[in-house]
Amino acid sequence: MSDTEAYIQVRLFDGRRQVITDDGLNVLMTITDGWQNQRCRRDFSASYLARTPFSVQTFNNSGDLYAVVAYADGFKQVGFHPVRVAQGALQNVDLMLIRSNAKFDFSPAKWNLLASSQPAAFRLLSADCSPETAQKRYEKLVDDERSQPKLACFWNLVTAMSQIQLPQGTPLDYLRQVIWDDPALEFAQDRFFAWATPDLVEQVKEAARQGEFAPELDPSFFHGDATCSFKQVQFGEANVQLTFHERRTATVGGENCIVVEPDIDYYKDLAAHALFEVLANKVTHSLTNPEEVYVLRWVAGRHAGVPDFNPPYWFV
Repeated sequence: MSDTEAYIQVRLFDGRRQVITDDGLNVLMTITDGWQNQRCRRDFSASYLARTPFSVQTFNNSGDLYAVVAYADGFKQVGFHPVRVAQGALQNVDLMLIRSNAKFDFSPAKWNLLASSQPAAFRLLSADCSPETAQKRYEKLVDDERSQPKLACFWNLVTAMSQIQLPQGTPLDYLRQVIWDDPALEFAQDRFFAWATPDLVEQVKEAARQGEFAPELDPSFFHGDATCSFKQVQFGEANVQLTFHERRTATVGGENCIVVEPDIDYYKDLAAHALFEVLANKVTHSLTNPEEVYVLRWVAGRHAGVPDFNPPYWFV
C-alpha cells in the first residue's frame, strides 16, 4: 500500500434490498475523482465487486471526493457522490440496481397486514371512513398500475417521516388524516396532503433552529398558498420537505388542524432542485418519480449509516 492509497468497496443490491452476487451480471463501473479525472471505467461481474475493493488515490483535498456510478444492461444507472476517501481507509458504497422494466410489488403492504405492521399509516389511510371503504380505496390503488406510483410515493413519505426525529416525536405523529377528495390537494405520485395538528409547525421550526431543516425562502412560488416550508438537510439527495398551508383549517377528530404537504426532492441544493427537478418537471409535465426517490433515499441512508430506508414495497 502506498502512502496515497485508499479503497472503495462497491456493493450492489436489487429492488428487494438484497445483495447481488450474480456471476453472470456484468456491471460497468465508472469511478471519478474530485477533479473529474476518470480513474476507472470497465466491466466487472457482480460477484467480483462483492469481494474486491477498488484502490484509488488520495490527495488530501477536494480531489478525495469521488463519484461512483454503476450501470448494467437492462438496469437503470445508479451512483453516489461524494464518496470521501482517506489514506489507508476502506469506504463502503452501497448501490441499488433497479431493472429498467421493474414493477411495483406491494406484497409487504397488504391491507390485512397494515394494522400491525404499519399502525400509524393504517390510521392515516382509514381515518376518514369505515374500515371497509378504506380497504376498497387502498386495494384499488394497489391493483391499478396507473395509481401504483401514487401509493409508492405515500409509502416513501410515510417511511421517511417515521425516521425523522423532531424535538418531540416524528412528523408522522402529528398527521391526522390524508386528504382524498379535494382536487386542489391531489393525492399524487410526488406528494400528498394531510390534516395535521399545528404543533408540527413549531416542532419543525425548532428542528430548523437546531440545523436539521432549512427554510424555503418563498414557499408560495412552488407551493401555491403555502405559508412556510422546510427541507430536511440530513442527506445529499432525497430529503423530505414539509410545506404548511396554515390558512387551510379544519376540525379533525375534535382537533384543530392545518394542511401539511410532504414531498421528497431529488436534490439537496435549491438551485439544482429548481433547475433539474422543478423547472424540468414544468417543461416536460413530468412528476418526481417515486422509484428514483426510493433508490436515492436508500443509497443516501446506507452511506450515512442510519437505519435502512425500508418502505413496505419492492421492485421486481
